[in-house]
Amino acid sequence: MKFKTVNPATGQAIKEFETMRKEEVFSIASKVNIAFSLWSSKTIAERAVCLKKYASHLREKKEDYAGIITKEMGKPIKEAIAEIEKCAWCAEVYAENGENWLKDELLQADGKKHIISFEPLGTILSIMPWNFPFWQAIRFGVPALLAGNVCILKHASNVTECALAIEKSFMESGFPENVFRTIIAEHDIVSGLLESDCIQAASLTGSTTAGMKVGSTAGKSLKPFVLELGGSDPFIVLEDADPDFAARNACIGRALNAGQSCIAAKRFIVMKSIANDFTRKFAENMRSLKQGNPDNPDTKIGPMVNEKQLNELDEQVKDAVKKGAKVETGGKRADMKGYFYLPTVLSNVNQDMKVAKEEVFGPVAPVITVSSIEEAVKIANSTEFGLGASIWTRDEKKAMKIAKQLKVGSVFINSIVKSDPRLPFGGIKKSGIGRELSSYGLKEFVNIKTINLYEHAK
Repeated sequence: MKFKTVNPATGQAIKEFETMRKEEVFSIASKVNIAFSLWSSKTIAERAVCLKKYASHLREKKEDYAGIITKEMGKPIKEAIAEIEKCAWCAEVYAENGENWLKDELLQADGKKHIISFEPLGTILSIMPWNFPFWQAIRFGVPALLAGNVCILKHASNVTECALAIEKSFMESGFPENVFRTIIAEHDIVSGLLESDCIQAASLTGSTTAGMKVGSTAGKSLKPFVLELGGSDPFIVLEDADPDFAARNACIGRALNAGQSCIAAKRFIVMKSIANDFTRKFAENMRSLKQGNPDNPDTKIGPMVNEKQLNELDEQVKDAVKKGAKVETGGKRADMKGYFYLPTVLSNVNQDMKVAKEEVFGPVAPVITVSSIEEAVKIANSTEFGLGASIWTRDEKKAMKIAKQLKVGSVFINSIVKSDPRLPFGGIKKSGIGRELSSYGLKEFVNIKTINLYEHAK
């Protein structure tokens, strides 16, 4: 089957690709399985050297890779370059820490010696989305490779050139052949691959629906999996917060990647005493963002990824306005070619509106006013998602207490939610299963083997 990728900033077709036949996909998987023997036999230190070279390669070609990102999914070029830089940093973090994170552990039990070792599983299938096309694939691939696994990437079809560039980047930086491969395949073939003996585990970043399908398929085959799914992160502003500081960061947290991020701040829960001041300043910040051609280094807001996403976002805003929300700024499509939506702030939002109940994947910010911390926590937790949350206050003790009450995978106090290769990343509820990044993510795709030594009879 042939398909075309489309530039979301212009609506024009970029390239045409053809999906691989089943035989081609399984042939690639067979080659990757063979490569596992060689790659897993290398020491962790040897693999770390490859990662250091990979980081250097990414930095050398960051403008080229960033250009592909911007063209295929519309991310402003400065953000795209920052994405490649973050991928290089991730490789460096694992190169520097991986040997220590994977070293054998000694435990005391009833025998002479008890060792916990961490050994690779084999070929890991990764199914990745379009919104951070390099970062999400590489934050999976780097730890998996360092642990001694080999990888097959099935990327979102609208970022196929990115997917092919990622495969090429590993080869060009000196990784052995077939250690990291990309496939371009339809869902039924990918599902069949996951069920087969070619794959030992899977990782998916994407929608809750996609996660359920992959989790079900992997579960039926008794294979481990990690799911990083959607989010509706609360941004909680307490009454002692500086409204300027909170509003500036609210704009950053909502506008990054045009709001098309699972960890973006999506529900702004604000104490009544500070709500008017915060909302006014928030709207001013959002209104000031330069929107337009993502190739322009001054552009802060790019387009929605496609027309479907644009229409869905517009419908969510119209639903809110119909039910009583007030548009503080934006609230409609931008008057320009491409799939652009104006940065939007809505006030007078209640829990019956789609913008409060659903994941909003675009630069739309609903502000929900509350009268107490208890109410703020209740609303923050009243969602099927549980990815991240942020709290804004001068009272660190109070913030720590609230953080413990939030049903999420990570809480940031006086900072927007972000991923960091040194920290575990993931969610609970319908935001996912398992963790990525840090030593915790590194150990998701290893065999945690216990070796027990006892005295031989004399």
